[in-house]
Formats: sequence, structure tokens, C-alpha cells
Amino acid sequence: MKITSFIYTGIAILSANLMFAQANILNAKIPEEIGMKTEAQLALDNDKPLEYGYVGDRDILYSKMVWEKVVLDERVNFPLYFPVEENLGENRKSLYQVLMENMKSGMIPKVYADSYFTEERTLKDLEASLSMTKITNAGIDYMNENAVGEDEIPEEFIIRREIGPADINSYLVKGLWYFDKRQGELRYRILALAPAAPDVNFIDDDNEANSEPIAMFWVFVPEIRDILHEAKAFNNNNSAVPISFDHLLNSRRFNGIIYKEENVYGDREVKEYVAENALMQLLESERIKDKIRDFEQDMWSY
Repeated sequence: MKITSFIYTGIAILSANLMFAQANILNAKIPEEIGMKTEAQLALDNDKPLEYGYVGDRDILYSKMVWEKVVLDERVNFPLYFPVEENLGENRKSLYQVLMENMKSGMIPKVYADSYFTEERTLKDLEASLSMTKITNAGIDYMNENAVGEDEIPEEFIIRREIGPADINSYLVKGLWYFDKRQGELRYRILALAPAAPDVNFIDDDNEANSEPIAMFWVFVPEIRDILHEAKAFNNNNSAVPISFDHLLNSRRFNGIIYKEENVYGDREVKEYVAENALMQLLESERIKDKIRDFEQDMWSY
């Protein structure tokens, strides 16, 4: 009986792993068949994001809202950044590419100007921050010499620049740490996410003052969990079992630096009261992190 149960368990695990692999890659006769699931796979595919459990307001004994900066230069954060190429197929996309494609298709209907969700933005509103068109000095001379308008300038005198996946150098993440008194543990819930890149008008400038990342738009993460779950991040340890962006974010498989916490001073940032000292700002970020972590430890101290 035990052997039979073990065999069934093994088959179930193997079947689950195969569902995550690139569908039909070993049976495809032509490249177009790669990624196409069979009818049997579609019937067995019940791949949905794990639902959040209900948490009543009276169950929250303690909470603290924090904003973190996830720098993509760190190796642990690479799955959020790569691939920067946009032609590797449907199963190989960066998080920024997933967000932009779903915004353009209308699958992400709303984005916001800030992390408090007070002002909605559309793609048209974001055009100025996502792309730039500039006439060179030679183009201005051409306009003056030939008395022509901007629409008649040759393309060689126009510089066009658009923010791409390679330009995203960090993500800003808003989340809530809370102590669930029913479960008796400290938990984390991610609420908002924003890709950040330098100002598109100065992105190729060598001046470091212009390289400070700016949040381009904010998305409400619980609203787009299905999209994040369908999009997979590359698993360097086993490419047959990719990790969904939803799993990656909700399980905090990234490293972030706290740059702001909710406080009485209007949620001021760390750099506003610890100015021009990167080391002290980092230590202040760690102090906030330790304050949250120590609360859970103190709950079980007698």
C-alpha cells in the first residue's frame, strides 16, 4: 500500500513539473508548435495564483507600511531584470516587458502616478516619461536655412529614445508588514510596484546627477496577480521549472533597501532626514528593518 502511494505521489510531482516546462518542446514538428499545449494538458492545467487568505482588521495586532528600493544590479534581483532582449519568445520576458505589453493590450487597465493610488494614469499620460524626441543642433540649423517646420526635417536630424527593459535599474516596492494574532506570526503583503529608470531626457547623459531613478508608474499588485502568475521568471537552477513573478514577489525572493516608512512626518523618506550620507542612510534602513523584525521576537519573550 505504501509503495502504491509513493508511486502515485511521484507521478503527481512529475506531472506538475512537466506542466511548468515549455509545453510540447520535445514533440513539436515545427517551431510554431513549441509552447502549444495539448488538449490533455489544457484539461489538467489548473494553474492559478495562490489566493490570499482573508485577514480581518481585528486580527492585525501590529502593522508597518514600508517602501523599498530593489536595485537590479544585485545578483539576487536578476530574475526581475533579465532578459533585456525582447525577441526570446513568449516564455522569456523581463518584468518590465510583461507590464508594458499588458498595459498596451489593456489587460492592465489602471496604473497610478504615486503609491497612494490617488491619481490614475493612461499610456497617453505616460508618453512623455517613456519616450523622447529631440531635434539636434544641426536639425535646428537645417530648419533655419531652409525655412521648414519640424515635420519636414530629415530623420537624420532627429534623436528618438524610448525606455526599454535594459534601462530599468530598480523597482520601488510598497508593502505592509503585519502581525497576524490568529496565526501568531509576522507576515508581509506586497501592495504596489513601480519600475524606475533615469529621466528619459537625460538617460544617456554622463552626469551622475541625472542618473537618479524615477518611478514611471505604479501598479496595484493584487489587481494584476493573474498576469504576474502567467509570466514566468527564469530559474537558473532548473529551466524546466520556472518561477512566476507572482511567486517571486510574494515570497520576497528579492533584496530591497527600505527608503521610506509611514511616519508622523508625512511619510518622509530616509534621505530627507539623513542627508548626503549614503552609509548612514543604509544603517537607518537596517534600523527600520530590525525594528519590525524585533517586534515578532519580543512577542515571544517572557
